[in-house]
Amino acid sequence: MHPTTVIRKPLLTEKATMDAEMNNRYAFEVDRRANKAQIKYAVEMLYNVRVENVATQNRRGETRRLKYGWVSSGLIKRALVKIHPEDRIELV
Repeated sequence: MHPTTVIRKPLLTEKATMDAEMNNRYAFEVDRRANKAQIKYAVEMLYNVRVENVATQNRRGETRRLKYGWVSSGLIKRALVKIHPEDRIELV
């Protein structure tokens, strides 16, 4: 897989921002088919940083009420990437 198809977008939540500042861990929404090695390679190529660790989560989609019934969004895979202490990623 190409690095730009593996990583869909960075997650910029309050919790992810605090984790990036304190622990140098960044959160990304990734393709569900990508494994940890592909995620590590994609982050290293796109952001020019050294990745130390990758943790992944398969998250259930949200269920919402619309006027024609209950609809659930698709499954989301999230990756928490820990980078070398000397490296930084500017997401803003």
